[in-house]
Amino acid sequence: MERAKAPAVMEREVVVDDAVAFLQGRSLEGCSIVSSIPDVTETGMAMAAWLQWFSDVARLMVEKLPDDGFLVLTQTDIRKSGRWIDKSFLVQSAALSAGAVLLSRKIICRKPAGSTSTSRAAFTHLLVFSRGALLLDPLRPEVVPDVLADGGAITWTRGLGERAALACVDVVVRYASSHTIVDPFCGEGMVLAAANHRRRRALGCERNGKRAEKARHLVIKKARPDGA
Repeated sequence: MERAKAPAVMEREVVVDDAVAFLQGRSLEGCSIVSSIPDVTETGMAMAAWLQWFSDVARLMVEKLPDDGFLVLTQTDIRKSGRWIDKSFLVQSAALSAGAVLLSRKIICRKPAGSTSTSRAAFTHLLVFSRGALLLDPLRPEVVPDVLADGGAITWTRGLGERAALACVDVVVRYASSHTIVDPFCGEGMVLAAANHRRRRALGCERNGKRAEKARHLVIKKARPDGA
């Protein structure tokens, strides 16, 4: 498979908009999506409405995904009204119904082993999907360890750590031909910073203007080399 040439300038664009409108209005040719779909506590929706919205967003991401791109999602389970919501199951159900295939499933530890969980699980699912030509390639996105014991430094509690964001981007860099990484729920921009650090263009969407401004400028200054 021919890999994308790294752009000479590390371009980054952050749009202030609703993520669904952003996805519906954009062509993602030449792109892969690396993101996390917000949970019910971040949206203000009732549980039933959020469950439908969450599944609809996952399907929309698959529908917008180019055949030669990856969808890389990180999702942390939550506890609501005494019951656990397995967001990995929700994502996989929606993505598979939209024609995607799960290529890889990993775990990112949010807390040290042995920690207790209350409203959020102490680990995050890292899921990699594809729906096109990549399925014919013998390579599989195993660049990420089965368990990432430390996600690295974070800028805000809802975001990925540096090491986790780089691991997600490395899947795309090593196995996909995508020249742009898209994060429709970019928050303060850790995925975008990781994309630029790995010499890929970055396109993000964030409805909160203050977070969007931070996402435009966040930089990872030191990190492990590609694929390490």
